[in-house]
Amino acid sequence: MSRLQQTGAVRHRTATVIGALLAIAAMFFGAVGASAAPAHATAATIGSAPATASTSLSGKTFVIGTDTTFAPFEFRDAGGDLTGIDMDIIQEIAKKQGFAVEIKSLGFNAALQALSSNQVDGVIAGMSITEPRKQIYDFSDPYFESGVQMAVAKSNSDIKGYEDLKGKTVTAKTGSEGETFAKSIADKYGFTVKSLDQSATMYELVKSGNAVAVFDDYPVLAYGISQNNGLKAVTEKEKGGSYGFAVNKGQNPELLQAFNTGLGELKSTGKYQEILDKYLKDPTQATPSSFWDLLVNSFPALMKGLGNTVLVTAISFAIAMLIGLFMGFLKISTSVLLRGIATTFVSVFRGTPLLVWAFFFYFGVPQLTGQPIDIWVAGVLTLSLNSGAYITEIVRGSIQSVDPGQLEASRSLGLGYAKSMQKVVVPQAFKIMTPSLINQLIIMLKDSSLLLAIGFAELLYQGQQIYAGNFRITETLLIVAVLYFVVIMLLTKLANVADKRFNK
Repeated sequence: MSRLQQTGAVRHRTATVIGALLAIAAMFFGAVGASAAPAHATAATIGSAPATASTSLSGKTFVIGTDTTFAPFEFRDAGGDLTGIDMDIIQEIAKKQGFAVEIKSLGFNAALQALSSNQVDGVIAGMSITEPRKQIYDFSDPYFESGVQMAVAKSNSDIKGYEDLKGKTVTAKTGSEGETFAKSIADKYGFTVKSLDQSATMYELVKSGNAVAVFDDYPVLAYGISQNNGLKAVTEKEKGGSYGFAVNKGQNPELLQAFNTGLGELKSTGKYQEILDKYLKDPTQATPSSFWDLLVNSFPALMKGLGNTVLVTAISFAIAMLIGLFMGFLKISTSVLLRGIATTFVSVFRGTPLLVWAFFFYFGVPQLTGQPIDIWVAGVLTLSLNSGAYITEIVRGSIQSVDPGQLEASRSLGLGYAKSMQKVVVPQAFKIMTPSLINQLIIMLKDSSLLLAIGFAELLYQGQQIYAGNFRITETLLIVAVLYFVVIMLLTKLANVADKRFNK
């Protein structure tokens, strides 16, 4: 792609996000409370009677949610492409059944929230079929029979079975079969369960000594051990449940039927076993790669994440500046009503966590409006409104820091209030607020990493995807930290140069 094409693509994405933000404002005044339609549906297809997979699904695209860190079922390879057992199965079934899939890598809990809010049409994420879940979702035929194993650090020779866990802490993945099993025997053997969201971080917890053992699905453990994750299995596989593909209760029956039909075909042709063997057959110890190899292999994916980080920060900061300037002037207004509006805005967005708004905009608003929201729009809304509240106070404080005599002198020379503010007060206030605005921009860039919770593919998210597959957490996070440091230092120096020239 040429530089001109790249610039055009960035402008197009920026225009799309800004346009969508304006559309969001209209949504809030629209049909609030309307039931959300499936992510793939159009006005012509909502409510239509299902037909057979061969006719009704041809040419359709379904949005499928999945986990981010559940190797070997879903993880990213060195080039940043999503791969794994689940990904191969759903892609093969889609190809055979004549429909297309768009994969959203969100995280297990976020994927289920996205399904409930109809941001996705289905979820495939190593999801165990349980009776409570059957009350909420419709499941496909089982596509994998799982089980649970316990593993400890390679250097640990004290823990050989469940009876050695008394008084100890173990870890398991939130919402997983491993967590359910561990909690079911915790009282019997006298140990405590600490739940985490990712397999890779669970393994690090065990290796660091903060937990003595991990309970995880046996294929995940087997794959991790084959990738030199520093653990060893010490128990036999416990009988587990079955994994299934899920859709919302009563929705997308044709998609579910197509999955079942396709799964049956994969098994009958031997393609299903071929997929399993690709990731699970005879796992052997992989030859550790060097740090340089890790850097070279992961660099393209990290650069993509860094580009998204910089772009979402730039768009959000521009919008936050507009919000902050507008609300800042309202805060110094003589009108009690206008001051009250600005004060309420600042109190709400400074007094609530940024993550709450990320989840609200991406998962909550679609349930209220019946319209899905692009992840870029949700990210920009979250960052711009949060930072806009802080910039409001920066603007207010800077304007009030200008000597009141400046305004009085300007008015005495015959200039009106608006002209005096424009020509005399605001230029001086802008000089005062510049350092604080630079700090706020840097804070916003770092805060963008929190958007990984909704699956936004920023820098830290890409790093998470990489170490989920290779289990080299420390080295991967070191690379991510260096990239953040370099970008922030360059941004700081650039902003300081601009500040010096402006204040000459």
